[in-house]
Amino acid sequence: MMKEVEIFNETLELWPQKAARWKKQNALFIADLHLGKINHFRRSGIPVPSKANDKNLELLVDLIQLTKPERVICLGDLFHSHYNPEWEVFGEVIRHFRSISFELVLGNHDIMSELQYQRKGIQLHETLRMGPFIFTHHPLTEIEAQCYNIAGHIHPGVNLRGLGKQSVTLPCFYFGECSGLLPAFGMFTGLAKIRPKKDDKVFVIVEEKIMEVTG
Repeated sequence: MMKEVEIFNETLELWPQKAARWKKQNALFIADLHLGKINHFRRSGIPVPSKANDKNLELLVDLIQLTKPERVICLGDLFHSHYNPEWEVFGEVIRHFRSISFELVLGNHDIMSELQYQRKGIQLHETLRMGPFIFTHHPLTEIEAQCYNIAGHIHPGVNLRGLGKQSVTLPCFYFGECSGLLPAFGMFTGLAKIRPKKDDKVFVIVEEKIMEVTG
């Protein structure tokens, strides 16, 4: 089940599918789907199972049906590379949910022509401001007073250690004093270990559950 976190007096729902929902705005936020990455790997001779393509979109469809948002907003790296047939499969998802606004805050991997996004009816943003939040792909290095930056790109993970000295790095949501990070939604994206400060809020995703960790 999801957990709630309060950021700048706004409540966000954190979902174990690696997405956040701003209930008041009825908006679903995801980051770093990297659709097409698996096809990109396979063309390069890397033996990645093709069914992983389907899994990414199945998770997204299930999440949309569960949360029923008016807007689905990706914080960058929606598609991993140049055009390939998986883009058309994603287009079928958009057509199925005609009443939803699909939007993209552009990331470094979003390199297709603007025409491709227009064909699918995807609204593009360089940055997106909503209430106290500034949504970007890359984390901002300077943040305006009374604003909070939420970004993707980093693919955050946190290292947890057990009593037997075993350790595991798990994807997480991370919220610092004035900025936060969403986990990567897509498969085969890797993790970057973060080092939370004392008062930061970290929520790990483990076995389809959300757990807050401290210390």
